[in-house]
Amino acid sequence: MVFDYLIVGAGLFGCVCANELTSRGYSCLVIDKNPFVGGTCYTKVMDDIVVHMYGAHIFRTNDVAIWNYINKFATFNNFVNSPMAVYKDEIYNLPFNMNTFSKLWGIKTPAEAKAIIAKEIKESGIKEINNLEDWAISQVGTTIYKKLIKGYTEKQWGYDCKDLPKEIMRRIPVRFIYDNNYYNCRYQGIPVGGYTPLLTAMLSKAKVVLSADYLKDRANWNSKANKIILLAQSMSSMTTSLAS
Repeated sequence: MVFDYLIVGAGLFGCVCANELTSRGYSCLVIDKNPFVGGTCYTKVMDDIVVHMYGAHIFRTNDVAIWNYINKFATFNNFVNSPMAVYKDEIYNLPFNMNTFSKLWGIKTPAEAKAIIAKEIKESGIKEINNLEDWAISQVGTTIYKKLIKGYTEKQWGYDCKDLPKEIMRRIPVRFIYDNNYYNCRYQGIPVGGYTPLLTAMLSKAKVVLSADYLKDRANWNSKANKIILLAQSMSSMTTSLAS
């Protein structure tokens, strides 16, 4: 059988693409070199616990059409990401908001928080942004930087913040309200049962072949479809393969 489309990669984009095409009557062959679908969204049930094998992925959007679309394939819980930070046995809310500022400085109002941050930025004397440390202090002052940015960032990257480029931290979420929700999106959640059942449902009308390395047998796979959709990750792998 020759399919209408060969989709290389069964990650989020590949699964959505296959679902949209098959729902319009096109035949699709989806292949992936992994032994599972979903890419880094792969989830596995272990001891009755849904484990996100590559780290948690929190679905979020402000678009009601997208939210209604994704809910056709799974039920979502009401998970809201409200992370906490620990600094020398002190607990702070993230992202930086009035709960954080109240704990840091014993204040109550946005005006007080803004005044303290502005004062610290001015006192830092930073005139030129040369690295991540300069940039962070110029945005939130020295207290927040030293307690809630410096240690975490250096542990993450393995370098002193003075040796890291400012581009690594493109934005620092700061909210002058009492809200611990990390995201501003109206619709948020994680699919009950994990992402693997959701993405498997998307592929229900497609032919799926796993543990299939497209680059090792391109001619064979290309012969199986009239049109080929190579996803960005697959293209990157191909470039690396051709260069080596």
